[in-house]
Amino acid sequence: MTAADAIAIDDGQRRWTAADVAAEARALAAVLTAQGSRVLATLMDNSAAWVIADDAAQLAGVVHVPLPAFFTPAQLGHAIEAAGVDTVLTLPPVAARWPQAPATPCEVGGQPLVLLRLPARAAAMPAGTAKITFTSGTTGAPKGVCLSAAAMQRVADGLVTAMAPLAVQRHLCALPFAVLLENIAGLMAPRAAGATCIVLPLQAVGLTGSSSFDVATFHAAVLRHQPHSLILLPQMLRAWAGYLAQSGQRAPESLRLVAVGGAAVGAGLVQAARALGIPAYEGYGLSEGASVQALNLPGRDRPGSAGAALPHARLRVAADGEIEVAGSLFGGYLGDTAAPAEWWPTGDLGRLDADGFLHVDGRKKNLLITAFGRNVSPEWVETALRGHRAIGQSVVFGDGQPVLSAVLWPLAAEEDDATLQAAVDAANAMLPDYAQVRRWTRAAAPFTPEAGMATANGRPQRAAVLARHAEALGLPLPQGTAARAPASTGSARTVAG
Repeated sequence: MTAADAIAIDDGQRRWTAADVAAEARALAAVLTAQGSRVLATLMDNSAAWVIADDAAQLAGVVHVPLPAFFTPAQLGHAIEAAGVDTVLTLPPVAARWPQAPATPCEVGGQPLVLLRLPARAAAMPAGTAKITFTSGTTGAPKGVCLSAAAMQRVADGLVTAMAPLAVQRHLCALPFAVLLENIAGLMAPRAAGATCIVLPLQAVGLTGSSSFDVATFHAAVLRHQPHSLILLPQMLRAWAGYLAQSGQRAPESLRLVAVGGAAVGAGLVQAARALGIPAYEGYGLSEGASVQALNLPGRDRPGSAGAALPHARLRVAADGEIEVAGSLFGGYLGDTAAPAEWWPTGDLGRLDADGFLHVDGRKKNLLITAFGRNVSPEWVETALRGHRAIGQSVVFGDGQPVLSAVLWPLAAEEDDATLQAAVDAANAMLPDYAQVRRWTRAAAPFTPEAGMATANGRPQRAAVLARHAEALGLPLPQGTAARAPASTGSARTVAG
């Protein structure tokens, strides 16, 4: 079989060869060129059509702006205006959001779609920008990260080189393509290696919205398609491991790598997953670096770390503990055409051990300084708490306080306070005294964007969480924050120690 005849995409209904995808991409590129498109936004589910549109934009020299379906209308509007989007490719029902926009029905990848033309003001962006990925951030104004085709290809090629010994031939795409991690590591890299990408609607792999995950649906999809590799977020891995443990099942033997990124994972979760047949390996990346920079892999693995630098990346730690990266050709931000420095400060704190493995402690801006002058990264403590299978999410506070406090959300709603207390005790046993949690309360609501407790990509809204639980924990409200209703009918638990 030639490279052109190799199966590039399997969407569950049709198997697309590389030649099929290329032909459709050329046809769409011709349309974009003919109508004078400069900046194309896609707003659609995972599909062969999304892959074709991504390729078409590159062929036509059009900047691609993948828009996550979980963005709010305000976030979508901000991204479209900030990037100077003049063309939107989307589903007919979604196109109704722009009733005044000239619309051209089209079919891409066998899917009926609509091309909308929008009035747009050209946006300032670095030369060579091929894609703009928007971080969800903590506000309604996500930041646009500009990436060149060379930067993205460099990361994809680094992954291909590093993963060559695994001989991955089938990758199941389990995250939205608008998330850069799946776009680069789950589409570009497998396709560059000649593997097949199994591309299903997100509901078919258990994802709905930004944070609803049906683990039984996901597990059924993995069993049905028998992939060699997956990319998961930590909360997805935690839910899958819990599901397998409770149901007495194991992951399929076809799996060779389950890469986990987006937030800290922790050695406990990695080891628990592996005991259930999930070959989980933690990695580290950032949008500014075109995604993955470090990754644990079979044969070069240290659970609890974020892995060693991939072939395309260079890592170092500044004097103040901030992780810096180089080698991935970051272009810059929307509105900023100045060339960035060779080394990019990530905003993350961490260290490199003697063997070159990266250990990430948390965000520099989240660092707590206790009343006793000890520096504590809350993410470090939160990872320890989530290492217990009873805890689904945790947020730790304690800046200027004599002890640390935590807000906990159980993995299963039926978990009682005694079980959560046991989880806190287990985490405390692994932490030094100054980093142990001495007060905690059960969260008033799940950590979701809908509850106002998390960003669109699942990161906790720390100020909002504190505002809602400050009274229960006996903590001062964040400066400038209005008081919220008490989080629960009970008071916080105090932990002995």
